[in-house]
Amino acid sequence: MVVVSEAPTYEQLLVLVGELSARVGELTEQNAAQAERIAELERRLGQNSGNSSLPPSSDRFGKPPRSLRKETGRRPGKQPGSPGTALRQVDDPDEVVDHVPAACAGCRADLAGAGSVGVVRRQLHDIPQVTTTVTEHRLHKRRCSCGRVTTAAAPAGVSAPAVYGPNLRVLAVYLVVFQHVPVERAAQLIADVTGAGCSTGWISGLLAATGEALTDVEALIKTATTAAALVHVDETSLNINGAKQWLHVACTDTLTAYHLHESRGRVAVDDFGVLPGYQGVVVHDALSVYDGEKYRGATHALCGAHLARELAAAAETHPGQAWPQAALDALHGLNDAAHTAREQGMQQIPPQIAEPLLDNWRHAILCGLATHPRRPGRKQSKTRNLLERLRDRDEQALRYARDLAVPFTNNQAERDLRPAKTQLKISGCHRSASGARAWLRVRGYISTARKHGTNVLTALRDAITGNPWKPNIPATT
Repeated sequence: MVVVSEAPTYEQLLVLVGELSARVGELTEQNAAQAERIAELERRLGQNSGNSSLPPSSDRFGKPPRSLRKETGRRPGKQPGSPGTALRQVDDPDEVVDHVPAACAGCRADLAGAGSVGVVRRQLHDIPQVTTTVTEHRLHKRRCSCGRVTTAAAPAGVSAPAVYGPNLRVLAVYLVVFQHVPVERAAQLIADVTGAGCSTGWISGLLAATGEALTDVEALIKTATTAAALVHVDETSLNINGAKQWLHVACTDTLTAYHLHESRGRVAVDDFGVLPGYQGVVVHDALSVYDGEKYRGATHALCGAHLARELAAAAETHPGQAWPQAALDALHGLNDAAHTAREQGMQQIPPQIAEPLLDNWRHAILCGLATHPRRPGRKQSKTRNLLERLRDRDEQALRYARDLAVPFTNNQAERDLRPAKTQLKISGCHRSASGARAWLRVRGYISTARKHGTNVLTALRDAITGNPWKPNIPATT
């Protein structure tokens, strides 16, 4: 006997449909959250130097990241019109050696009395063999008629029975600070090349002494930086004997100032002393540390390269959406227009060129905001945070397009931080904070000297001999 179940009532069906609808809503929310999490994990997995702030050294083997630069159509290598460095003959050689043929290459006749019909010039460019020379300074004593004995004063730098001279000291500091040669290898290199058997302790002590001699120059560089019309700032981590500390930099195209601190935050920036009260334009990434109340007097400009990488990451995370590429095109279009305006001596981008690009930029941001609405709670997706930053900080993001004195990127700060990271890659860490500060002080001095066109070895010699080079700071920077 087949039992037929009673059909559900209308009210029961309504309850069932409501329960199913609620369940579908829950699953839809879970699916959206999972899809967003998957996209975030894929974004993290796909991070490289082209779509994040990761350095190129972190890129995995395989296909290189897509460059954000546009194709120029130029072939790799030396470009037409750029200066060459080919080895050429000089008009006044240091030494001339004549080679006269003794016999005819044909009949073998003697050419002792033959006349000259020309000379073929060939020049050998080389360096003399490097070796140490020992100069003995004899400090003679003389006894006066009064009975007192007077000893002649020793020349500067000759303070002990046997010391290394300024040339060796300059070479040691140059190798360790500018060429990033580890201390032990620098001692070995000096011994192999010059025959001087200096110790690693001597090199370390020399670096500390040179840093100490540059204390006043470092203060001068920092003071000049605070007076500059435009400053780049950035920070990166350093390994100090296994502990993380933060290196802060404030720089211009002629100055480099470093500051080492245990903190990455505002306490370190305040202690550095450049941004508090600063009145010029400060270029940086969007790190919140630079938005403090003490820095409100500055005009802020965001790094366009950072924004471009974030937009490239958004395009990869959301491949079906057009707004990231549209924003990228407007960002680079404004940069190209700024370059063209500067090259033509203009004070600003012509409005007929700037306004359409600005409209495209704003439209792309609005489309992105509509596609990625805010969700409940404080925590938002990385894409939403980027879009809100671009909307709320439009003046800072596009400062380079409105003020042609402002660069598109913060590359100046990143270039000045790169030597410190190179040093870590080679040596692993600094053994102490004091040693790191000495290295950074000398490095900032060298960097500033190079920016002014001063030879690095000359600047180091001046510092080591007690008369350090100082930048020529105008009264109003």
